[in-house]
Amino acid sequence: MLKLFSSWPLQCCITLLSGILMGMAPAPFNAWFFAWVAVVPLWVLVNQGPQRSWRWGVALAFCWGLGYHGLALSWILDLHPLTWMGIPWLASVAIAIFAWVFITLWGAAIPVVWSLSLFWINRSAAAKTAKFNLPAVRIVLSTAVWCGLEQLWEHGPLYWTSISYTQSPFNLPILHLGQLSGPMTVTAALLLVNGCLAEAILAWLQRDSGKLLQQYSTAAIALLIGFHTLGWALYAQPLNDDPNQALTVGIVQGNVPTRIKLSEQGYQLAIANYVRGYNTLANQGVDVVITPEGSLPWRWVNTPTQSQNPLYQAILQRGVPAWVGTFGTRNGRYTQTLFTITGDGEIYSQFDKIKLVPLGEYIPFEAVLGQVISRLSTMGDSMLPGSPDQRFDTPFGRAIAAICYESPFASLFRNQAAAGGEFILTASNNDPYKRPMMAQHHAQDVMRSVETSRYAVRATNTGLSGVVNPHGRTLWLSNYREFQTYAATIYRRQIQTLYVRWGNWFTPVLLLVGMLMWIGRRPQFQPNKRQ
Repeated sequence: MLKLFSSWPLQCCITLLSGILMGMAPAPFNAWFFAWVAVVPLWVLVNQGPQRSWRWGVALAFCWGLGYHGLALSWILDLHPLTWMGIPWLASVAIAIFAWVFITLWGAAIPVVWSLSLFWINRSAAAKTAKFNLPAVRIVLSTAVWCGLEQLWEHGPLYWTSISYTQSPFNLPILHLGQLSGPMTVTAALLLVNGCLAEAILAWLQRDSGKLLQQYSTAAIALLIGFHTLGWALYAQPLNDDPNQALTVGIVQGNVPTRIKLSEQGYQLAIANYVRGYNTLANQGVDVVITPEGSLPWRWVNTPTQSQNPLYQAILQRGVPAWVGTFGTRNGRYTQTLFTITGDGEIYSQFDKIKLVPLGEYIPFEAVLGQVISRLSTMGDSMLPGSPDQRFDTPFGRAIAAICYESPFASLFRNQAAAGGEFILTASNNDPYKRPMMAQHHAQDVMRSVETSRYAVRATNTGLSGVVNPHGRTLWLSNYREFQTYAATIYRRQIQTLYVRWGNWFTPVLLLVGMLMWIGRRPQFQPNKRQ
């Protein structure tokens, strides 16, 4: 049976297609159920036997990574055209393709490194003379390795396509596993089920005992049902919101395209839409108004020239506080900032974006590349990132704040929740990307809401703005590329989930269990042979 899959081109095609299957799990396809089987072909082919070279496994994993990350991140091509920045059309195409390819390769490195760990496990096991439950060790150790790699990637500059987000926002019970140990718990659940299915298929292909086939296929079904049952139990817990902790937040989605934002036309449109939206919500009696990232194309500073700011004047007249997404300065450099502006126009607090977008908001290796690619930043120079230990205090309590690209970085939300953050505010631009990216961005924020058990308010420029409750239910979602306002009632919450208190504890536990299984193997009896 193995000879049927011995062709190298065929195996690469199979893993590429299975990666594409995983890429169909998030938006725009939303086929989240594919994620529970999409790693199986890669697992089976990489683990056919220790006789395969490590290069073979790397090639297969690379094809899988191209399929998954390439499809899931294809919205990056919406960067084109960049002609509004003065970049020629052909160069704009090249930049968009380069960004897509580079970030795809960056993500594909995760399964590549994972395949190397499997090669090491298989080769080491083949050299042992001990009784060795290799399939079980592979399942536990390789799951821990994949989770560890995703955790490592989260601490880097580029991160978006953890396989955990393939379950958001539609498989809410499984997302509740994130309350236990964050998004890596969801990743681990997916890998454990895929691994058991793969080991069952390997037992069948290698004509091992029917006991192994039955054992691992049963384990896959049991894990699938068990994970969803546990998630459903968490999902079914009542929220018990305290009416005294209610807060009515007004959201303004200004719908000012990035391509005109810095022009006179964009300037006038931003003034008109955000002042109109603020006044509309103030008339509805909201407690506070929030605008998206970079909603106003100027620096917000308390100087005499601020009197010329129409939104500032509206705040003074109506007296309703606002969280305003615009630009700030620190140490002589620009920051991407969310300000708290009180009803008397004073700056109460600010949150500076921590995870800046490479090339768009800062220039990597600026000393070397600054002169070559500085034109890719709309601000001309690299922005200054915020401190990771920022706290965003407001007149309504401490908030968990994030600006656009920070949504997939779960640890940023977890740290602020552990420090007393009571609700989530995300301010995003999302333009020039189309609806698939916006839906994926919403899915990321749904996960952060569930993991921290907090209400989340999402204000975006062109969509999809929204309101999410602590169970991940979307209470409101805006239209795509429309000016909209919405008044939402959320509740401040102080509860701390296991993830908020302990962080990602499940990955090291998996690794420890796998190592104990490896170390605890029993010696195999070998009878003496006559010479």
